Amino acid sequence: MKDWRAAMNQFGRSRTPFFFLLDFELQRPRVILIDELEAEGIQFAFHEIKPRKALTAVRIAIDEPFPKDQYDDGYQRVYHSLSRGDSYLTNYTVRHKVSLEGSLEQIFHASSAPYKLLDRKRNFVVFSPECFVRTRGDRIFTYPMKGTIDASLDDAEDRLLNDTKELAEHVTIVDLMRNDIGQVAQRVRVDRFRYLEKIKTQSGEVWQTSSEISGEMNSGWRDHVGDIFHKLLPAGSVSGAPKRKTCEIIREAEPEPRGYYCGVMGFFDGHNIDSAVLIRYIEKTRDGFFYRSGGGITLGSDCSREYEETLIKVYVPVV
Repeated sequence: MKDWRAAMNQFGRSRTPFFFLLDFELQRPRVILIDELEAEGIQFAFHEIKPRKALTAVRIAIDEPFPKDQYDDGYQRVYHSLSRGDSYLTNYTVRHKVSLEGSLEQIFHASSAPYKLLDRKRNFVVFSPECFVRTRGDRIFTYPMKGTIDASLDDAEDRLLNDTKELAEHVTIVDLMRNDIGQVAQRVRVDRFRYLEKIKTQSGEVWQTSSEISGEMNSGWRDHVGDIFHKLLPAGSVSGAPKRKTCEIIREAEPEPRGYYCGVMGFFDGHNIDSAVLIRYIEKTRDGFFYRSGGGITLGSDCSREYEETLIKVYVPVV
């Protein structure tokens, strides 16, 4: 395949619609013309109002949580790097073995999420709540998402909003993404800071906090779509700050490469671009089904709470 940046630049210049799928390590990037999606085993849906099918035939349960002792080992590596000042925030992820009643394709059709992806050839499904960047005309927007809590807890909204660790984590990511957007746009501003969103799942509801950041790009940005994404990757909300050193910490702490998990997918319609972070991710391997999840670690983090957050995030969203 052509260099992914060059391919995206070329299709952007010619205003040719395309889909792209960029893995976290950028080892297997894919830029696909729309009429080639079926042959590539790709199906995606952005901003569907309702699921295509009921979720009655699909159930998910954790069979084998990622071992707590192994989580603790990786966590301590991350925390040690934080204490040395190598990073201010590191997103640490693991994978839990799960059992499914139903197929990845059924989950794709039945889940309710702003961004959904089914990759039949590589056997994974994504139902992501998090936009990476999108454009409207010459304006670019990003919506970093940081902070999750079980909505059934007493005063869950206030507990999340008043949690000093969660606030510090969110501020760090907003600052990082504001700087990232500043590499490709001018007059960058935070339009909304730390607003709440509720997500309904089969096992209950969760609250999450997001912010909205925007900037003004020059009118020729479509000629340089690949270059823009090269500057913005990896997504700050699933890496950390500063990015380069934090990604080194992630490689040392996590037991395996992330692959497409925590990468980015997107669609250019010839005029505007919309993209999402590849989180809420189930993959099928020779050893069964695995659900990848994680969270941001700071010096204010508690290991047991962070481990529990990885379990809370194992869900399929429903209407």
